[in-house]
Amino acid sequence: MHSESTALEAALEWARRIVAGCLEVHFGASESLSVAPLDLFDDGSPLVNFVRREQPTREELAIFMLALAAELEPGFFDGLIARHLPHGGDFPEFGGVKRGEGYRGVMPTGETVQFILAGGELAERLAMRRFFAVDHWFHQKRVLWLEPVREGDPLMSGRLIVNPEIVEEIVTGRIGRPAFSIDFPAEHIETSMDWDDLVLNPMTRAQIREIEHWIKHNDTLMNDWGMRKRVKPGYRALFYGPPGTGKTLTAMLLGKHTGKDVFRVDLSRVVSKYIGETEKNLSRLFDKAENKNWILFFDEADALFSKRTDVRDAHDKYANQEVAYLLQRIEGYNGLVILASNQRANIDDAFVRRLQAIIPFPMPQQEERYEIWRRTFPAQIALAGDVDWRHIAARHELTGANILNVTHFCAIEALARQTQEVDLRSLEEAIRREYVKEGRVM
Repeated sequence: MHSESTALEAALEWARRIVAGCLEVHFGASESLSVAPLDLFDDGSPLVNFVRREQPTREELAIFMLALAAELEPGFFDGLIARHLPHGGDFPEFGGVKRGEGYRGVMPTGETVQFILAGGELAERLAMRRFFAVDHWFHQKRVLWLEPVREGDPLMSGRLIVNPEIVEEIVTGRIGRPAFSIDFPAEHIETSMDWDDLVLNPMTRAQIREIEHWIKHNDTLMNDWGMRKRVKPGYRALFYGPPGTGKTLTAMLLGKHTGKDVFRVDLSRVVSKYIGETEKNLSRLFDKAENKNWILFFDEADALFSKRTDVRDAHDKYANQEVAYLLQRIEGYNGLVILASNQRANIDDAFVRRLQAIIPFPMPQQEERYEIWRRTFPAQIALAGDVDWRHIAARHELTGANILNVTHFCAIEALARQTQEVDLRSLEEAIRREYVKEGRVM
């Protein structure tokens, strides 16, 4: 059988035998259930990798396969039940729910797990609840859970739900990046630039290097060195400084050079005027990011991380609750969180106290501006004799983003004029445009 089937097919067949055996015992066709443990041969499949990674017990693997079976084989449970109830009828002991729209088969519930793994033994049925407790790895790693039930309904009547990302991993071997949506208000960002393209203040550069060290060595520190019980998970940093000084680019480069996906959180989609909605939006975001080792970049963080107000009305009360909830989720996140703000003073002190790093991104000084000018202009552009980068750097206080805009404008104009030379007049005209955009006088 091993040469003709996959490990996933073998696991589904194993789960089918367990369910069939339980039904035979229940309906009196057999006196006892006897199903050998699953001998999951190593075919290098995603399921084998998952089992090797998580090391589930026999019961945990059975629960996982019951949840997965409903996702992969519509009618998995219906066919087995029909052997004993060919004409249909109620079967409350089995649990399960039927959804009339879309999926029409039986979907397992917590009661289904109780029936299959504990039968009618009350103590064992009650013990099944441990698999859905918040301290179980199913919940902590968001592998599977019970759907919340209406108030007054039994907890175990909730539908057994397996994380769609886990299904994707088992079926395809990978988990795709989530797309920006209402349910996931963050976009994946990346850059083709490198550290050599970014000119930073030496002190800022040194602090960024510390974050790289944390990303590289955190697993060893927490697991091998036993610091998990003493140190909170994750790393939290504040980048502050004027727009255009490299905060976003630094976040992208950290991701690029440490193999981490970077997601920029759209706070305009997170913050809601409706009571409780901001917390729900944040919950969806952090639940999705949990255990992914993503870098979460909160741009213009003042919108949600700003100083809390004195409680004058209900709106102030709920605004402060949002901040408290956000603080809780950020402290529990096991990856890197970066807050970006134009002013350090705008960020609530409660957040500042919990940050491992507060990193300034000041306006580039003259020597730094000189380096940015020198590195930014493409080699294809010839500079006229009247262009002196040191003179330009000394005269104009611009950010790296300003200089890049000037370079872009000059390059386009050079191509439009069918020339590859930029002189001082055209360069200063482009600089003047940047001043005007920012309401400054050149």
